[in-house]
Amino acid sequence: MQSSKCKKIEPAKRVQGVSEYYFSKKLREVAYLREKGCDVISLGIGGPDRPPHVNVIETLCQQSHRADTHSYQPYVGIPELRKAFSEWYAKSYGVALDPKTEIQPLIGSKEGILHTTLAFVNKGDGVLVPNPGYPTYSSVSRLAEAEIFTYDLLEENGWQPDFEALEKLPLERIKLMWVNYPNMPTGARATAETMRRLVDFGRRHGIVICNDNPYSFILNDQPESLLKIEGAKDICIEMNSLSKSHNMAGWRVGMLASNPQFIEWILRVKSNIDSGMFRPVQLAAVEALGADEEWYAELNSEYADRRKIAEQIMTALGCSFDSDQVGLFLWGRIPDGMRDAEQLTDLLLYEENIFITPGMVFGSNGNRYIRISLCATRERMREALHRVQNGAIQSVL
Repeated sequence: MQSSKCKKIEPAKRVQGVSEYYFSKKLREVAYLREKGCDVISLGIGGPDRPPHVNVIETLCQQSHRADTHSYQPYVGIPELRKAFSEWYAKSYGVALDPKTEIQPLIGSKEGILHTTLAFVNKGDGVLVPNPGYPTYSSVSRLAEAEIFTYDLLEENGWQPDFEALEKLPLERIKLMWVNYPNMPTGARATAETMRRLVDFGRRHGIVICNDNPYSFILNDQPESLLKIEGAKDICIEMNSLSKSHNMAGWRVGMLASNPQFIEWILRVKSNIDSGMFRPVQLAAVEALGADEEWYAELNSEYADRRKIAEQIMTALGCSFDSDQVGLFLWGRIPDGMRDAEQLTDLLLYEENIFITPGMVFGSNGNRYIRISLCATRERMREALHRVQNGAIQSVL
């Protein structure tokens, strides 16, 4: 008997509006090259290659052996974790947060981008997204069927928002603004004036300002929080993460902080999408948040050594960069003779087997920049430097 014709299935329009994450695709390509025998050095991904504090791992192991730690956990996180986040913010940023009502633990801060967007943005509402900026701000906005309004971050303006340009946008349609300081990919810190103006901007226009703040402790001796500005809690949300600062990217532990009403609205979304974190992971995170200054200092000493090599790679490629940038990456402007950043990074990958991220991944304002990750050993970074200095790429620079 002949089977009936299968009617064509189409994905939802929201799926058609987004593409696979750049790094998801590129890492498959890197894996393919390695399968062919190519020794690819990856300086593209910001995934820490070092382990968390030994006590963090020990806590996870000990707690996982208990018989009473494997059940569902509260959506709001265990009290010990909320208290630890509160104490961390007080110590590190000078910001007082009520652990019961002003903190929401997250299964990684990336999920917080989705939960926050769904909590505040209706179909067709406007969302302000930085250019250059983290691609997930845009992709999640598209999934929520919001209208994206990009705002420029430019080198000549210190990668700070242009508030005069912002005031010319149809602000009555905009509900949410994403900011990210210390900035990724540029490594810029927000000025005190920028932070004050962001809070004022949000309060005057009724726009929720969400600062994504996972890079405070990497090569940065002045950690800052947007919530420290007077009146910020009325209109601002801040997300943070242990992924970069505590070498726990795969553990998926983050948080957001704001006023109790915002937290409650976001929890309505979160509690219908996922469940609480594994209790041993939460208790291990409590241990991580209590790390002493010596642990941070040792971590940053390693990153400082890697940063020096990254700067040598940038120089060997003929790129210019700001030596004052902070965070887990080095952002540099490509030579004028290069068509764009992707031309340079493709040459590096296919000629020298070095994977570096082209700035166009983060928006059109990144077209003439590249980003080098510090998440590789000094030995591998020195090998990358040797290939750049002595390889075929020198003939085209």
